[in-house]
Amino acid sequence: MLAPSSRFARLLVAEKRIPCDNVGADDIAAHLPIFEDNGTRCEGLWAIVDHVEGNYVDYPMTPEDGSARAEALRLLDWAMGPLHESVTRKIVFEKASSRFTGANPRRTPDMDTIRQARETLKPLLPLIGAAAERRGYLAAKECTLADLAVAAHLSALDYFGEVPWTDFPSTAEWYLRMKSRPAFRTLLADRVPGQPPAPHYAELDF
Repeated sequence: MLAPSSRFARLLVAEKRIPCDNVGADDIAAHLPIFEDNGTRCEGLWAIVDHVEGNYVDYPMTPEDGSARAEALRLLDWAMGPLHESVTRKIVFEKASSRFTGANPRRTPDMDTIRQARETLKPLLPLIGAAAERRGYLAAKECTLADLAVAAHLSALDYFGEVPWTDFPSTAEWYLRMKSRPAFRTLLADRVPGQPPAPHYAELDF
């Protein structure tokens, strides 16, 4: 539910206007997320990107311009690699309940890990805002894979109120535009049992 890779896949499929039912995984050995389409099973992020971008050419999420395309893919890779490992995984895992993570129900969040991730996030937020101000969106003037990937992470962090939006207005403005897109509606309806989101999570303002 809060896994950024699955959130990204949901956003991508929604942006492509592909009818899709979201279901939980029952295959613990699967490379998540999984997308099944007319007999084709795509396991993992890159398989899904390749399939939907190659087979659903309407509403492209990869720029035609070579430089913008390279930047979009770089940011997608950054979001799902360094950003995930240094920030999102640490905060979301530590703050999510045992019912979501499968962790020891008596385990308490490691606040040192959370604080470290918060400090790592802070200098990244103005860079995101600056890119959006400069290009319109993060990699180009239109929304691309880069925006979906970064927004997937920030939405998971925002569920717990872990993004200091008021300190980074340019980033907040970009995220509000992302949050207002129809593709975001199902993400904003997500709820972790026993852990309600931050009050502003589903609001189109902070």
